[in-house]
Amino acid sequence: MSLLIQNATVITPGIKLNGAAILVDNGKIRRVFAAGEALPKTDETFDAAGQMVVPGFIDMHFHGAMGYETTTDDPKAMAAIGKAKILEGVTDCCPTTLTLSEDRLAKSLGYIEAYRQNPTGADVIGTHLEGPYVNPECLGAQNPAYQRNPDIDEIRRLHAVSPVSLITYAIELPGALEFTEDLLDMGILPSCGHTNATAAQFNAGCLRGLRRLTHFCNQMTKLHHREIGMVGTGLRNSEVYLEMICDKIHLCPDMIDLIFHRKNLDHIILITDAMEASHLQAGKYQLGGLDVIVKDGAARLASNGALAGSILEMNNALKNVYEVTGMPLEELIRTTSLNQAQELGIRDLGRIEAGFRANLTVLDDSFKVTQVFLRGKKQL
Repeated sequence: MSLLIQNATVITPGIKLNGAAILVDNGKIRRVFAAGEALPKTDETFDAAGQMVVPGFIDMHFHGAMGYETTTDDPKAMAAIGKAKILEGVTDCCPTTLTLSEDRLAKSLGYIEAYRQNPTGADVIGTHLEGPYVNPECLGAQNPAYQRNPDIDEIRRLHAVSPVSLITYAIELPGALEFTEDLLDMGILPSCGHTNATAAQFNAGCLRGLRRLTHFCNQMTKLHHREIGMVGTGLRNSEVYLEMICDKIHLCPDMIDLIFHRKNLDHIILITDAMEASHLQAGKYQLGGLDVIVKDGAARLASNGALAGSILEMNNALKNVYEVTGMPLEELIRTTSLNQAQELGIRDLGRIEAGFRANLTVLDDSFKVTQVFLRGKKQL
């Protein structure tokens, strides 16, 4: 089945083409045509009407949407969440768990695996385990009842239920250095978060292969003139990837601007960290069994006001960064998909060029998602 996407403003890392066309065949991009080139006849055409066509977004860190959590006991949850991610332009994702018991995590992974095998929305490219190996002093919205030290045998058991792509843990915990090496041996990406580590402790992890910080600046050691902590280390170390929640709440606009102008764009990962209230109205919700109040665009624990994930959508994350930094979209766009794909070792996602999967998102001038293509098939 062939498809031609016409009259598109193609935005792919390093390139912007006005009036372009994209030829898709059997779910793959076969060719990109510049304005004025002769176009082939195809089984189907789609008129982008001058709108932006970008690589489908990859969200590596989110906890739910549409009133469902990725860790719920409801087997319908992932289908609803997967469809919601499509609405914000996400074609590929890593559902993210929380600090919970192994039994609860295993059950959640079972539901995620069932959806991964038969997706009805965004594709799952592996699960992100956020916790349970977090520092008890940096819990944020993680449940203290289930915090524990790194356990690679537990990860092997969970990984057998459904592939784990990424794990967030605190590098200063007992056994975390050896844990880092074991994760890499399993092909799992290690990421440091919910951490009170010093720069020296993180650097010791880097010697074992650690190269990533989860939701940068949030629930990690702050920058200080006598100890640069995780914030200073993330800015200073050019090899470290930074996850960023760009809702203008977790990071203020000045911080977003500082990071984007200080850090190489090929090491920035936009995420949502969205919880179950994403795509819904303000009100009372939950995150991992903890009560959450969503008000004024922020999700906070009812108990102490700590931020409890977000209600951010990926298209709005890109919009916020574009408005705050003023950088060209063809530079920023790599932070929504290509960097994620490269981190995970996926070679055919994140660009609009021949040989890549036809996972594409269409955006109007206000960054509203107007169409999504998953393996070349319309989703909206």
